[in-house]
Amino acid sequence: MAGTDRTKQQTVVEAHSGPAVILVAPQLGENVGTAARAMLNFGLTDLRLVRPRDGWPNAYAVKASSGAFDQIKTVRLFDRTEDAIADLDRVYATTARRRDLIKPTVTPQTAMSEARGIEESGARVGVLFGGERSGLNNDDVTLAHSILTVPVNPSFASINLAQAVLLLGYEYFRQTQEAEPRIEATQDQEMAPTGEIVGFFEQLERELDTHNFLYPPEKRPAMVRNIRNLFQRANLTLQEVRTLRGIVTALVRPPRERVPYKERPNKGKAGKAERTKSDDAS
Repeated sequence: MAGTDRTKQQTVVEAHSGPAVILVAPQLGENVGTAARAMLNFGLTDLRLVRPRDGWPNAYAVKASSGAFDQIKTVRLFDRTEDAIADLDRVYATTARRRDLIKPTVTPQTAMSEARGIEESGARVGVLFGGERSGLNNDDVTLAHSILTVPVNPSFASINLAQAVLLLGYEYFRQTQEAEPRIEATQDQEMAPTGEIVGFFEQLERELDTHNFLYPPEKRPAMVRNIRNLFQRANLTLQEVRTLRGIVTALVRPPRERVPYKERPNKGKAGKAERTKSDDAS
């Protein structure tokens, strides 16, 4: 607690809420507590836990946080990563391991510069951190828009959970003091929240299962990851996701008798009046 000035710290937290920190399957309560302490060092207050092994609330976490939970009052608990990130517009997955996924890979500096620009438009950003033993699995990484990797000694790349959170928090806070946002804020196109994107994924996968595309069963997980990753790289807007969902719905709807477009009569206003009259009669 040395060096803490609570009157100043509260001002920092209110001014810079920053990205959400999502800890997926953390093992020890102490690690959750030290991660929360690292968050508050740099004004981050949105902490979300997915299936913490030692449960929540956790007395060991509170003790290890050195008082951070006095200000991080709300910790949200989730059973699925998809639900934990549903309201977020941009998600980064932290990992030091090479993945068989074609996905943009960024450093903390680039990611937090992007995050600041995205937040300027009113959108929300989050960062996924995996468990202490093996990190994030491929299904969780697929849900993210980009992979975030900290440049470290390649022969000893392991950093603990609190260190990873600290590095991200430091870079975000530093850029609020020094740098201009990398991405300019835009209001003309609303980014698709992750929950909307996951909803599209689940709809598409249901229909692909119905039509036996995701076959054989042992290859289904890899196929699903590849399909999800393909769409995540597109940085879809909300309208684009809704259009894609409409396309899927239209493709699986029973076919109707259609008149080729070039053979349709040009009814104009008279045709509109005729249709209205017909509708009224029915």
